[in-house]
Amino acid sequence: MNTPINDPSDLMALGQRHLWGHFTNLSAVQRLGLPIIDHGDGAYVYDTDGKRYLDGLSGLFTVNVGHGRPELARAAADQSEKLGYFPLWSFGHEPGIRLAAKLASLAPGDLNRVFFTVGGGEAVESAWKLAVQYFTNIGQPNRRKVISRYYAYHGTSLGALSITGIPAIREPFEPLFSWAIKVPNTSQYRCGMCAEQNACSLDCADEVERTILREGPETIAMVVMEPVQNTGGALVPPPGYWKRIREICDKYGILLVSDEVICGFGRLGYWFGCERFEYQPDMITFAKGVTSGYAPLGGVIVSDRLAAPFLEGESAVFLHGLTFGGHPVSCAVALANIEVMEREDLLGNVRRNEAIFDEVMESLRDLPFVGDVRGCGYFRVVELVKDKATKQSFTDDECNWLLRDELSPHIYNAGLICRADDRADPVLVLSPTLVCGEEELRFIGKVLTDALTHAATAFTNR
Repeated sequence: MNTPINDPSDLMALGQRHLWGHFTNLSAVQRLGLPIIDHGDGAYVYDTDGKRYLDGLSGLFTVNVGHGRPELARAAADQSEKLGYFPLWSFGHEPGIRLAAKLASLAPGDLNRVFFTVGGGEAVESAWKLAVQYFTNIGQPNRRKVISRYYAYHGTSLGALSITGIPAIREPFEPLFSWAIKVPNTSQYRCGMCAEQNACSLDCADEVERTILREGPETIAMVVMEPVQNTGGALVPPPGYWKRIREICDKYGILLVSDEVICGFGRLGYWFGCERFEYQPDMITFAKGVTSGYAPLGGVIVSDRLAAPFLEGESAVFLHGLTFGGHPVSCAVALANIEVMEREDLLGNVRRNEAIFDEVMESLRDLPFVGDVRGCGYFRVVELVKDKATKQSFTDDECNWLLRDELSPHIYNAGLICRADDRADPVLVLSPTLVCGEEELRFIGKVLTDALTHAATAFTNR
């Protein structure tokens, strides 16, 4: 039996010696130590010293219903006692069937079939493989290419990484699949296409069509995009963008995949972000918020049209599977999670408090280094610039100092967890749990105001 470790310093030493965190600088952990989160309650988490932090990132865009939910723990325990594991390989189990039916009822249009995975990257890769095999089954085997946006994050397995558009995490593993093509993102703050027109021309959407024509429409299987793109900083599409993308996909017979790993399950005030922006995808990929992170689960919700060729004949099998996709315990937790969201009207809570979050974010706009504030629902960013007039960014050394040496420690010490991200232009990312209300949102504003004001003084005195 494992003996509990009661001394935080002993736990820290074990972590420094043995734990290899994801996207974590091991040398920094050796020098500076490893923050250890011990438990959570609602919108807050607590470290091993008992200090409380507002979880302004929902873990990682994930813990939508908040921490410490006994209903979700009970659902996992009850299902484990009944059926701890069985695969969905030519079998079914009750929680998997019930969850698939529930997701179909929540998804828009004819998205009625659910293929389960373990996480979001696997969901994106599964959608790509499904699109390729679908087109092969209907006699269009040359449709293998996928279009995604620059800097968009869609996962790190080699297929999903090919779709991902972040150079820094792609380059060590290149060459990747040449079938993955990139198009401009929707950064209205830094849009070079419309900068001289003082209005959005939707040229970023039209570039998708131009790319399709260059590559050959008969070679494109799908376009995959997030409703609001994460990397680059909560890039909200301009009005008309999604309508145009849907029209382009329909014109050339291409599948549209809405990557809802972050935006789904209430993050934008709707079950799925595509509902907020009023477009109908052919597939939705999901993960994270479906269980609020209490158990790993992801998947693809697929239209009846795409499933139809796989209903014809014994040999029409989707040749893809994952041992733990649709794990019964995870599915039971997801059902309990959705029940909590419905009972407490957490989607409504996001919509009711959105104006307050707007006000909080706008209050930051005039602070030093704040170039832009943007986002919607409970998904926001502050983009940081060295010169507000020219939108000049920081040098690499300046950015590293500002984000990692100055802002991150100050914000963390003030009791707020958010994300300092410089994979594109430097941003502070906010994604609070959906149980947050006015008190928590205004706390976020206060901490960021203090931190940015302090950082500006420190930057001047460097």
